[in-house]
Amino acid sequence: MSVSVRVAEIITETPRIRTLRLVREDGAPFTPYQAGAHVDITGPTGVLRQYSLCSPPEDPSSLLIAVKRESGSRGGSAALHEVGEGDRLKVGEPRNLLTIAEGADRHVLVAGGIGITPLLSMAYDLHRRGAEFTLYYFARSRDEAAFVDLLENRVGFGERVRLEFGVPRTEQPAVLVGEAAGLTTASHVYTCGPQGFMDQVTAVFEPVVGTEHVHTENFTATEIDTSGDQPFTVELDTGEVFEIPADRSILSVLEDNGIDVFKSCEEGVCGSCVSGVLEGTPEHRDNCLSAADKASGTQIALCVSRARSSKLVIELY
Repeated sequence: MSVSVRVAEIITETPRIRTLRLVREDGAPFTPYQAGAHVDITGPTGVLRQYSLCSPPEDPSSLLIAVKRESGSRGGSAALHEVGEGDRLKVGEPRNLLTIAEGADRHVLVAGGIGITPLLSMAYDLHRRGAEFTLYYFARSRDEAAFVDLLENRVGFGERVRLEFGVPRTEQPAVLVGEAAGLTTASHVYTCGPQGFMDQVTAVFEPVVGTEHVHTENFTATEIDTSGDQPFTVELDTGEVFEIPADRSILSVLEDNGIDVFKSCEEGVCGSCVSGVLEGTPEHRDNCLSAADKASGTQIALCVSRARSSKLVIELY
């Protein structure tokens, strides 16, 4: 379900990043959301895209999203860089792929570029709880980084914030190894940014905290070679059986047969179409499930992932 919102304020963070503060058209408060959540935004051109919420999760008065104008934009970021204050948008309900782990002795947030957005809301929440955390923010330069004044002067995070500007990708792990050395297997790490950046962060922290304690969120789809794809069978827990051709997704076949599946990005990023796997072995091609979720083999993103076995039995969420 989506609600109509009005753009109440626009803040130019950098030449390519602007923050939109959104309020409900009906004047009602928003329901507080879980830190790390993202929402579907439908812009004035009708293009739907996902954006992380970067406002304090407990503040019901407005929602904040930060939009980076991408050079290869398919219409989403470009359209939201054209809206003005007072314009109307549609916003879906918040949902989480990234959440704060309960019971951690320490939290480390590591952002690369626009990946600061979901981690900012998590930092707000951790600060409110009085939890132990550090927020690292890597960007090419101060001029290309969003929320610098906010982080330095206005949120009270103090020394918990480490702004790392102009550090080459190859030198970024060296900045983090000292932090990793002070963690335990009860610590949790959260990272968001370009895939190569997150791979490096994972490589630094995973040997210390474990695979299941490194949490990632990706904004972009992965390019996949589909030339070797084979057909397979999908059976729903209701008993309905469908053949999935080599050149079709599970999602598209189910939709063609009148099966209602919740979807959004259709690129394996947003997690909307993730469903349960009851039998068979999925071949994961998404960027939304965690490494632990993929290893368990109990979930699958229907829009992009396929099967290693000849048959999957799935349960729609």
